[in-house]
Amino acid sequence: MTPELIEEKLKFGRVRAAVRGLCLSAMGGDLVQAMAFSPDYDEVCRLGGETWEMHAIITDGLDFPAGEFPDLREQLGRIRIAGLYLEEEELAALLFAMDLARQAVGFFGARPEQFPLLQLRAADVQIFPVLAERIGSILDRHGRIRDNASPTLAEIRRDIAAKQTAVQRRLQAILRQAQTDGIVEADATLSLRDGRQVIPVPAANKRRLQGIVLDESASGRTSFIEPAEVVALNNDLRELHYAERREIVRILTDIATTIRPYIDELLFSFQFLAHLDFVRAKALYGLSIDAVWPTVENRQGLYWSQARHPLLHAQMKAAGRSVVPLDIELEAPLQRILIISGPNAGGKSVCLQTVGILQYMLQCGMLVPMDEGSKMGIFDTILIDMGDEQSIENDLSTYSSHLTNMKHFLRQASPRALVLIDEFGTGTEPALGGAIAESVLAELNRRGVYGVITTHYTNLKHFAAQTDGIHNGAMLFDTHAIQPLFRLQMGQPGSSFAFEIARKIGLPEHILADAKEKMGADHLDFDKHLREIVRDKRYWEQKRQTVKENEKRLAEILEKYNADLQNVRRERREILDRARQQSEQILAEANRRIENTIKEIREAQADKERTKNLREELRNFKQEIDKTTAADDENIERKIDKIRRREERKKNKKKPEAVGKSEPVVEAEPTDNTPLAVGDIVCIDGDKTRVAQILSLGDRDAQVAIGNLKASIKIGRLGRVSNNAARQALRQQSRVVVGSNIGEAVRQKKLNFKPEIDVRGMRTDEAIELVAQFIDDATMCEQTEVRILHGKGNGILRQQLRIYLRGLPEVALLRDEHVQLGGAGITVVELK
Repeated sequence: MTPELIEEKLKFGRVRAAVRGLCLSAMGGDLVQAMAFSPDYDEVCRLGGETWEMHAIITDGLDFPAGEFPDLREQLGRIRIAGLYLEEEELAALLFAMDLARQAVGFFGARPEQFPLLQLRAADVQIFPVLAERIGSILDRHGRIRDNASPTLAEIRRDIAAKQTAVQRRLQAILRQAQTDGIVEADATLSLRDGRQVIPVPAANKRRLQGIVLDESASGRTSFIEPAEVVALNNDLRELHYAERREIVRILTDIATTIRPYIDELLFSFQFLAHLDFVRAKALYGLSIDAVWPTVENRQGLYWSQARHPLLHAQMKAAGRSVVPLDIELEAPLQRILIISGPNAGGKSVCLQTVGILQYMLQCGMLVPMDEGSKMGIFDTILIDMGDEQSIENDLSTYSSHLTNMKHFLRQASPRALVLIDEFGTGTEPALGGAIAESVLAELNRRGVYGVITTHYTNLKHFAAQTDGIHNGAMLFDTHAIQPLFRLQMGQPGSSFAFEIARKIGLPEHILADAKEKMGADHLDFDKHLREIVRDKRYWEQKRQTVKENEKRLAEILEKYNADLQNVRRERREILDRARQQSEQILAEANRRIENTIKEIREAQADKERTKNLREELRNFKQEIDKTTAADDENIERKIDKIRRREERKKNKKKPEAVGKSEPVVEAEPTDNTPLAVGDIVCIDGDKTRVAQILSLGDRDAQVAIGNLKASIKIGRLGRVSNNAARQALRQQSRVVVGSNIGEAVRQKKLNFKPEIDVRGMRTDEAIELVAQFIDDATMCEQTEVRILHGKGNGILRQQLRIYLRGLPEVALLRDEHVQLGGAGITVVELK
């Protein structure tokens, strides 16, 4: 198959035209037109790698020096001949291109590790700063020769300015006099004809003004006369312009002589700029179709995830829709050839074309629309049999053209060939066509080719199931809605669903029944079993996914429980540490009091009354310490006991339900004789529906919390209440408050919720924990779409987050943000 015919079959010309339209220069467009399929692994990696680096430059928003520059190859070739020169505008264009090349070389020179392939290409480009400075010294910012380009030119232009001033003054004087004499109209102004200033005079008065008639108006009513008095002045002015032009040519010839030794290097710079324009256009096209540069391996095979046809993807994207992606794998030795079967209009041909055009694009050095984790091999040739190649001139029928292609394929077949055949074996009697197709398929398999083949023939499905190197694939079909799903399922053959489609179209039932009788039971049973296999596989796939999601949630719950247990243990250590610190402080204070007491006794020289008072103070201090220590010990023990009960409850929750129901944890009920303590739940005046929590205890009063209120109540009014009764009363008291608070909290969260979260720089587990809470809040706030900013980097965080998000039931779709808003650095999550 010729490259032209392959590109026609794959509609690659539309891709080429789209890329060419993104070029800024004609030279870049020429490179797009010359872009060709390459079987060389190193060349493909270099071209694709350069495009991927340019893709990063664009998506990162770097200030890359891109601009439109003219094609000066012909002009530079012309001045190889001594005496020839570049015109002013050509010289200005050359200066612009040299400056653009200088900026590009400097851009990559400052980032050699970030863009190694483009830096390698820029390394051989010479920038000639001295030559650029020389050209810039004779050109102004408008691209015209400067007055000071040479002393002679400066003098000539001064003479021209003086002579123009003299001519202007004399003409103005003549015009005013002619207006006074009524020869010309009062509002007449000077005009320019053939580079000479003239006076417009009505044709009836042209004899009254002495001079030369240089021109007339189209109607003949006005004559443009150069007065005789300024003819000599204008002649002198014209001579000066001739002298100016001769001096400019001399300067341009001189600068051409300076440029001539560097023509080859300058042409190389132009080729470099054209290549950057070409690579930039490919990167821009890749951005428009959400393309990436996958892992390219120096072997044959395909391992594609979420692959999409570029033209179909662009069309659907413009319409606000998405393409059903293709997951396909061709690996030696067992899965080299894929036989795709399924219903008509189910997407078989689209799968085939997707494989062909993406492989062709990759080996042209272009980015391809699929997941970054995909892998692609390199093939020496692509052999395609698609469409109808019948020809009256060559006496070829449809089937003859297919056989001609098969003959060519068998000649070219090798382990480095990729074969794409649509509707294999059709065009003749089915039994004969199927037999020939099976024999050709067996020979292609023996030659070790890789390929994708679509068919409806049952014998080819059987052959694929029984032959190493060939495997089946099916285009899935919704048997309930009687419509294709356009999704490829590898590993099983597909049914054509001919009777279902015919019934949906409205074909009479007696015709379908008659057709089933003619087919025979064996064929019908085979097709029926295929449908049942597809149905059962979808059912078990859904079950497997549900089990996977449940296991994931269970793991998350266990992880949360473990984290809570660690927090409880940490709280216990902190409580014990605080208790130890308080004990040390109390002991230090006691020692200080004792030492001070002994010191005061000695200073008082054993005064009995003074000694008695000091001993009384020390006794009171000891009692305060004992009382405080007892309260602290009781409080610490209560907290530790509470922590211990929490640990026991969590351990019970961790026990699997399969073992049987565990005995409920019964908390010890306090007795009526137990003294009240801070933190206890009590009832008021014996009413167990009115409960409170003790905040502090005095001699006769206690400060308690009743809901959100604090009150001071006599201790005698407080009574014990069981744990169950306390919990029920607390729930009853807080029901109204909680009900109202929840609504208010949800309303406030909706008002303050931001549909974007930034997890850049976080570890994966931290990011997933934040994203989980973020998705829960978004669901509660009834959001339909949120954005997760994770950055690009190596793509690890993005990949792990997407794996987690796909397992959430509330997530409907994941996609990259639009390239102008962040591209692959932001994941847009659409919620159900």
